Amino acid sequence: MTHTSALGKDSSPIPQWGFVMQVSSMVRATACAAVCVFACAGGVAIAASVAAVSSRDAAFIAAEAWAFPYLPPSDPHAPKSDPDKVIHVAGSSRSYTQARLAIDHFVPDWFPQDHSPAPQIVIVDRKPGWPWPCAECHLVNGAGVPATAQIMGLPKAYILEQVAAFRQRQRGTSAPRTTQDMADEARSVNDDDLRLAADYFAQLKFVPHTRVVETASAPKTHWKYFVQVPDQDGAREPIGERIVEVPVSFDDYQYSNDRTRYIAYVPPGSIARGAVIAARGTGAAAACESCHGAKLRGAGIIPPLAGRSPTYIARELILFRTGKRTNAGAAPMVQEVSALTLKDMIDVAAYAGSRTP
Repeated sequence: MTHTSALGKDSSPIPQWGFVMQVSSMVRATACAAVCVFACAGGVAIAASVAAVSSRDAAFIAAEAWAFPYLPPSDPHAPKSDPDKVIHVAGSSRSYTQARLAIDHFVPDWFPQDHSPAPQIVIVDRKPGWPWPCAECHLVNGAGVPATAQIMGLPKAYILEQVAAFRQRQRGTSAPRTTQDMADEARSVNDDDLRLAADYFAQLKFVPHTRVVETASAPKTHWKYFVQVPDQDGAREPIGERIVEVPVSFDDYQYSNDRTRYIAYVPPGSIARGAVIAARGTGAAAACESCHGAKLRGAGIIPPLAGRSPTYIARELILFRTGKRTNAGAAPMVQEVSALTLKDMIDVAAYAGSRTP
């Protein structure tokens, strides 16, 4: 990424596929051991249940490979950018040099006409260290990226509740790294700035940025600066049980263009299946609309889901399922996801992302 930000610092994390394979192997080994122990004791039915649960957990862990944003190590052989090069994005009358975009925590405002005046905490880096400007990760208009929340148009009370959860270590204590960054931000920002930011983002009108496309095959991708990017050769592969969300223009993404568009590739039939779960529930899981409102447009403090990033929605469902969101307000969702399979989550995320807000 041309600018250095929460979405552009390289901490060289463990390659995710290796991590997934290691943990999945541990889960499989635990399941096999459980089957052996219980079978020897005559508890074959219980052993089979333990194995099924362990296999289900393995599916959620494996899904982190596509649902959890990843920053690969920097390429030491990558060509150096020209610091004097002037950067433009389509539709904007503004321009910035590469050098300016590369300044730590600098936030470009390509389309000031798209939003009301933003408070300083949103756009200005006022001191070394934390807090960072909100727009560094969520963009000036709150549109965010698949790796971060789209906070434009969220209820103010919900924003404040979630920041409190980050402060109290009820969110952001584990992967992905972007949630850990948010936990640091929440514990650093003062209450006055927090209220200013929440007021600002809550009054913005939400505009969808993602088009959901059902397909049996998706572009082969690689991670680059916390987003999946199609391989240059244009190769495709079976989509399987996952969501592949990519920016239409990587340049728009890397230059923090808050009008960046995305395509979310989802499995065939997932939107229709998700519609049924949203309206009627499935098994022990309640209908999503019973809390998130008709057509998933939100209800009171409960956030709207319609038109938002399918990858982000699926990731949060996984975090609920794996015990990484534990504040009191999360309790209904923890109960809900306990009855959902990974496929159910993908279907619901695909449906929600395809809706008009």
